[in-house]
This record gives sequence, C-alpha cells and structure tokens, in this order.
Amino acid sequence: MVNRSVENSFNNRESLRSPYLPAPVTHRRDCMSAAVKRYRYLRRLFKFQQMDFEFAFWQMTYLFIAPQKVYRNFNYRKETKSQFARDDPAFLVLLSFWLCFASIAFTFILNLSIWAFFKFLVYLIFVDCIGFGIIVATILWYISNHYFLKPAYQGQDVEWGYAFDVHLNAFFPSLIILHVFQMFFYHVLISQDWFFSRLFGNLLWVVAIGYYVYITFLGYTCLPILQRTQVLLYPMVPVLLYPMVPVLLIFIVSLATGWNVTQTVMDFYHYRVV
Repeated sequence: MVNRSVENSFNNRESLRSPYLPAPVTHRRDCMSAAVKRYRYLRRLFKFQQMDFEFAFWQMTYLFIAPQKVYRNFNYRKETKSQFARDDPAFLVLLSFWLCFASIAFTFILNLSIWAFFKFLVYLIFVDCIGFGIIVATILWYISNHYFLKPAYQGQDVEWGYAFDVHLNAFFPSLIILHVFQMFFYHVLISQDWFFSRLFGNLLWVVAIGYYVYITFLGYTCLPILQRTQVLLYPMVPVLLYPMVPVLLIFIVSLATGWNVTQTVMDFYHYRVV
C-alpha cells in the first residue's frame, strides 16, 4: 500500500510538470464520419442563438492582419472535437452577409435591376464562391492526403470540410478587396482611362490574389499531420518558381498594354446578369 501511494504521488507530480493540459470533458477520441459531421453542421445552420458570431468576426478581422492566428484555433478544435473543420456555421453566415452586401454594391455600380441583382447574387455565391471553392478544395484535399501526409499519421486525414474552410478563409479578404473596397473607387478613379487608374485597379487584384495564395498556404502548413507543404507554393509547370510570378507578369503586361482588369471583369459580370 505504501509503495502504491508513493507511485501515485510520483505520477501526480509528473503530470503537473507535463507541458500538455489534460483532455477536456468534451474531448472525443472516436472520429465521426463525414456524413455525421455534415449533418451536425447543417443542423446548426439556422440556430443563430448557438452561433459564436463574435469569434467569427474576430476570425474575419485577423484574416487581414494576422491570418496565422486564425489557424491556431483549427488545431485546438482537432484536440477537443477530433476534427479540423469548423463545427460552428457563424463564419459562413457572416460571409453570406458580405456576399449580399457585395451584390448590392455591384447593383448600384452597374445600375442593375432587381432581377439582375438576384442573378448576380446567385452567380457570386454558387460560381465564384462555392463552385470555385469546391474545385480548389477538392484538388488540395486530394493532394494533401495522398502526397503530404506524414507516415506517422497514416490513420488520419485532412477533412474535405477543412479544405473548404481554408478556401472560405482565403476567399473572404479577396471578396472584401475586390467586391467592396474596390467599388468605392470604381466610378471616380478605376473606370477612368488613366494610367494611375489601371495601376490602382490592377494592383488591387494582385493584392487580392496574394491574400488568397498566402492564406491557403497557411491553412495547410499549420497542420501537424502534413509535411513538405511548401510545395503548395510551387506551380504545376516547372518553369515557374512561384504561383505569384505569373500574376505579377500579367500585372506588368496589363499596365504596358493599357488593359484595365477591373473594367474587363465588370463588363463580364454585366454580360452575365443582363
């Protein structure tokens, strides 16, 4: 009995010196299936009283100023709830609000009708946001699980829901820059036939794409189960050393040829909804 009490006392002292906190009460060691996770997420989609909008707003703010802090929470969620992907749809609800706000801004800028507004909103949500996101998330999800997974973590995987969350994180700053901030300068500056107008408008596109690439890269780099994620910054074509290189080249060519990228995109959107 004395030896057992001494052993228990020693174990208690060792646990106090451990750098890791004990697992919380809500910790789940069993992994739910993707269908169960999706069901629980969708079930909470209209329960606004259960959503943490304050934290979602914090995430949106830090996606601009310190996106690496946002991804720390995803690792915490893996430790407590056995999943990297969000289980709170508050971020998606706030993103939907910004999509609607951006559509209203485009409606006034392009002088669209109410019917054209709804058409543009549907196109922005289901093509620009969801459609493009499904393609990017699926490609990076497949590559991550088949080529970047560490041998010690073969029993785990990067959830597709997390890959889509990474897209939403990267999409939000680009949405604000191109569909909100840019609209305040469209008529007074960007739409004008001046060199500075093209410089300012096209530079916003470079910044928006840079945000998307960087935040996407951070989303996979922060995962402890992946390795060599810096390869995600390399292009598929070996000649190019960095995915922003073609973007910068197009930016320089656009200035040299007098191509206003924003005006082209605005004409495209106008054509799609009118």
